[in-house]
Amino acid sequence: MSNETDNSDPADAPKARASGQPTKSQMKWLARGLAQAGGKLPLFDSNGQRISERTVKSCIAKGWAEPWFDNPIKPDWVICKLTESGRHVAEERA
Repeated sequence: MSNETDNSDPADAPKARASGQPTKSQMKWLARGLAQAGGKLPLFDSNGQRISERTVKSCIAKGWAEPWFDNPIKPDWVICKLTESGRHVAEERA
């Protein structure tokens, strides 16, 4: 996934990690799942760029997202959905 863009602001990452709060990019990604059936999280941002693997993995590690199913066509793409915890985080900041 080397062609991914990471739209996160490096300055907000340490603050978010220390507080357990989502970064701006994590929050944008999680919030997009609120309007989707089953809380499905997008693979691409609003500009058509892949969501950063770092964003996806960090949200999974924090329990805000979980893998939903395997993609047989693109096995390296992780299809995720919001967890209850992720839904709460996204709703309270939306």
